[in-house]
Amino acid sequence: MKRSLFLLALSAAAYAATAVPNPERNLPALIPYPQQVEITGPYKMPLLNVKVRIDSTLALPPEGYLLETYRRGVRITAKDKRGEIWAYQTLRQLTDDKGLVPSVRIADWPAFAWRGFMHDTGRNFISVENLKKHLDLLSQYKINLFHWHLTDYPAWRIESRAFPQLNDPIYQRQGRDEGKFYTYGEIRDIIAYARKKGILVIPEIDMPGHSTYFNSAFGFGMADPRGMKVLETALNEFFAEIPVSEAPYIHIGSDEVHIPNPEQFMRWADSMATAAGRTPLVWDPGLPAASERTIRQVWSEAPGYVARNPEARGRFVDSYMGYLNNYDPISFTPRMLLHNPCDRTQGDSLALGGILCLWNDTKAPSQEELIRNSSLWSGLLPFAERFWRGGPVPEGADENPNLYPAPSTPAGRMLAEFEQRMLAHKNDLLRDEPFCWWPNASLAWRVSEPVAPGADTTGVKWHTLYGGAIDVDAMLSSLGLPKPDSAVVWAETVITVPRDTVIRAQVGFEAPSRSNRISPGIGRQGQWEAGSDIWVNGVRVAPPVWKEPGAYAFHFNTWHKPEEELPYTDEQLFWTREPVELHLKAGANTVRLCSRKVFPGQHWIFAFIPH
Repeated sequence: MKRSLFLLALSAAAYAATAVPNPERNLPALIPYPQQVEITGPYKMPLLNVKVRIDSTLALPPEGYLLETYRRGVRITAKDKRGEIWAYQTLRQLTDDKGLVPSVRIADWPAFAWRGFMHDTGRNFISVENLKKHLDLLSQYKINLFHWHLTDYPAWRIESRAFPQLNDPIYQRQGRDEGKFYTYGEIRDIIAYARKKGILVIPEIDMPGHSTYFNSAFGFGMADPRGMKVLETALNEFFAEIPVSEAPYIHIGSDEVHIPNPEQFMRWADSMATAAGRTPLVWDPGLPAASERTIRQVWSEAPGYVARNPEARGRFVDSYMGYLNNYDPISFTPRMLLHNPCDRTQGDSLALGGILCLWNDTKAPSQEELIRNSSLWSGLLPFAERFWRGGPVPEGADENPNLYPAPSTPAGRMLAEFEQRMLAHKNDLLRDEPFCWWPNASLAWRVSEPVAPGADTTGVKWHTLYGGAIDVDAMLSSLGLPKPDSAVVWAETVITVPRDTVIRAQVGFEAPSRSNRISPGIGRQGQWEAGSDIWVNGVRVAPPVWKEPGAYAFHFNTWHKPEEELPYTDEQLFWTREPVELHLKAGANTVRLCSRKVFPGQHWIFAFIPH
């Protein structure tokens, strides 16, 4: 036990020094990696006995735990109940398929108190069964908050006894699971189920915006005095049915809306929450929070927003690392892993932690497609790692978060190491999940600066970039170059193989947001997207035979337009479509591609991910 106590004697400087993990080679691929790990012997032991003790005096932060293996089993000493749950999750990852665990001593605790995931069930309904399944998986990675976005433009998903019209499909957006909602019994069931998994549920009733269904049902808006009376009754019903002990926080939305009485409305909404014993959360940017007790969930990605925002006072939550549905799942992994949570190395009384968000703006036929289209797991795993471990961002991370670090830098080595752990989870614990991601950080490219289509590249400057998905817009921003309305960039990489072989690769030339859908669309038959192209050893790589050639070309924002109701199909996203086969010869093989931008609003990227 003396050695265990020694492990706990961490100063702030020592904590920072342990921020980047150096995983033991003979340990399984743990995510998130524990704060301190000591290998105590060369042998594995059968998991015959697990002894658990909760000790509130343990010299660890909340949710911390000690895990020590011995000859016939495991001893767990946890700071609290959550610490016990997380210790078991670590033990699950340590145990091999023969039921053996390595000789190890672990001291572990989270750097940030809030590590949450938000799912939007207002736009696309998710069944109780599927919510429970995802709570299981969230708990597996020590996610301790589920931000449950219960209302949005299409529908109010909460049972309403006082106003049945809120649940009436006639007032809801057609085709968006109209008429589906959660009974109070189901909401209590989800909250209780989540608690057993170490997860606190934060319900969100978005107001006064994101409420088209409300206007349709009553003929007036939420900020109207009549609307506030309706909300008062509906909220009091919710608070009576869902006790404060089960939901001590309530998110009241407040973003993306302009109303004539913002201060009055927010004071009223704040008073409703606090009178019911709840702590309110609001989106920031949004309507001004009514008091410093309100927790701000910051979603602005503008650099330095938290530091310079004059409203930046009181407690806040980091959601400005980005939304899963805004980025391709390949480049989101390094973006998340190398993010500096709350602009701090660890949480404090103001910087609570983060909530990773998945918005379902576009209609989706199934829960699986929601997850696959934004590849939840390639974002959630690095989020879990980063917000559990904390620590400084390693040297080599680019100031532009959408560019990969050089593999030779500490940041590059950290990313490569994490990719291997993430791949192990994809192939094991998450093998049955839609997980559209492959290791790609070591790929190196020569990328030209933009030229006109068909122009000679002689004299054009080239730059070295890394990764399987290259954000050309980010490259131009990093170089201080303007973004042309239309142009091409050329890129080259080399793949070396020991013998003639055939590999598969994900290839694509755009990554439309699953929110606004701005996109050049699927390529015409015989062409890649936007008229781009790719060659291997001088031989053109033919695009897929498109099922819907030329479809889904939207050079405008599709929010609240009919196009928003068109679900994504597999061939619209380079990570969900079938890979192409590439014939390689023994030795070095040159991959050359031309990535084309065809209209000003296009998100200019290209992707090539061999696997």
